[in-house]
Order: sequence, then C-alpha cells, then structure tokens
Amino acid sequence: YPNPFNPTTTISYSISSAENVLIEAYDIRGRLVESLVSDFQYAGNYTAIWDASRYPSGIYFIIMEAGTFRETRKVLLIK
Repeated sequence: YPNPFNPTTTISYSISSAENVLIEAYDIRGRLVESLVSDFQYAGNYTAIWDASRYPSGIYFIIMEAGTFRETRKVLLIK
C-alpha cells in the first residue's frame, strides 16, 4: 500500500516458518529493477519499503518467494 503509489510503497508480508525470503521488483518487460529483500527470516510479520523515485511511471511487478511459496502482485507507479 498504497497502490497506485508515488514514489514509495510499503509491502507487508508474513511468513509462517523460517525461510529464505526473496522480494524483487520487475518492470513491465520482465527486467529486474531492484531486489528489496534477500535474507533468511524467521516466522513473523514484516514490511519492506520500496522507494521507486528513480524509476519512470508505469506498471511494476513485486514477486515474493519464501520456500515453496511464490506470489506476484502488480503495482502502479504514478509520478
């Protein structure tokens, strides 16, 4: 949240067991623009803040992987 955003958005997530967590932002063409989280984390609730002020307006995809879990969310950056 928020979505659409300008220029920062907060990604809230929780994991149920200790896992390696990877959260990355990709542009509409599928290119990695930024790695937001790449760490081993214990079960719990977390937030990651993405400051996209250096990127152009557009659609981006946030991909989270933790163990066998994988989810993709679309976010819209409007400047």
